[in-house]
Amino acid sequence: MKLLIDMNLSPDWVEVLVAGGIYAVHWSKIGTATASDREIMTWAKTGGYIVLTHDLDFGAILAATDAKSPSVIQLRFQDIAPDRSKKIVLDVITRFRNELETGVLISVDEDRARIRILPLR
Repeated sequence: MKLLIDMNLSPDWVEVLVAGGIYAVHWSKIGTATASDREIMTWAKTGGYIVLTHDLDFGAILAATDAKSPSVIQLRFQDIAPDRSKKIVLDVITRFRNELETGVLISVDEDRARIRILPLR
């Protein structure tokens, strides 16, 4: 499993995810800070990455394009600092590992995760 961390999340997420046994890269190491969400999605899909983001636009892109991939994990809570929310994120990744590999959108709140199979219809 490979995660691509969006620009709106701290690069510190890389260390947290790698410590959890997940390969991760922050977009700042791949592309420009001004890259569009569509460009990030295309790169993730081509490379077989799952997108971790705090941006709701990724779900909208999945819906508008009827895409089957990449999987997206949207953090829908305020405190997205890795030291405060790593347990929630790592738990979601562990619980939904198989689904993430087949194509899903997961919206994560502090107390629950909602999963939708791709393509969104």
